[in-house]
Amino acid sequence: MAILDKHAVLEKNVTLLAIFAFLAVTVGGLVQIVPLFYLDNTIEDVEGMRPYTPLELAGRDIYIREGCYVCHSQMIRPMRDEVERYGHYSLAAESQYDHPFQWGSKRTGPDLARVGGRYSDDWHVDHLRDPQSVVPESVMPKYGFLEAKLIDGKYIGDLMATHALVGVPYSDEMVEAGQADFAAQADPDADTDGLFERYGENVNVRNFDSQPGVSELDALVAYLQMLGTLVDFSTFTPDASR
Repeated sequence: MAILDKHAVLEKNVTLLAIFAFLAVTVGGLVQIVPLFYLDNTIEDVEGMRPYTPLELAGRDIYIREGCYVCHSQMIRPMRDEVERYGHYSLAAESQYDHPFQWGSKRTGPDLARVGGRYSDDWHVDHLRDPQSVVPESVMPKYGFLEAKLIDGKYIGDLMATHALVGVPYSDEMVEAGQADFAAQADPDADTDGLFERYGENVNVRNFDSQPGVSELDALVAYLQMLGTLVDFSTFTPDASR
């Protein structure tokens, strides 16, 4: 009875209730977060993972700016129905260079964690220009205006340097060559030796929207075509010790 009386006092005193609620949330948060700082590695290293190329990084920013994450998650759960529909469940390593993460459960549209390579560039361009022309029942808005906005990657090095500050392994060389790599990835006639040397062979190089110049549509399609393609799941074996 005494406990109920004390609880009643807590419920009736807004200030006291706020203080205890804050303490409960703080303790709960610390219990989950603090142990991570004492582990050597909280994310399993997976072969094939790399930072985003400058063009992919720009495309990801456009993806976030346009609110694509509001309707599309990038997190496949290890459940049969999800794996059969979307592909192998998502690995923590696949999001280790994401700031912010694109996890979630909101799926007005399908999950995009494995969309890379599933459709052609032309399909993506048509879909972004006029979604209903490709998927009649789609409620997705049109993004054709992205094709008209050309970008030169002038500040991409600054963006890469910012990501480097929070742990993305962009070297000084990568940052310095950012604008050149940005342009080279969208130009199949460019010298891409440096791009492949810095980011590996698993980089899509082509004119994604088939139009002159590098547009925001090029960058967005480059980002989408990379999603879920870096890890070879035909050879991937989870580390059972983790």
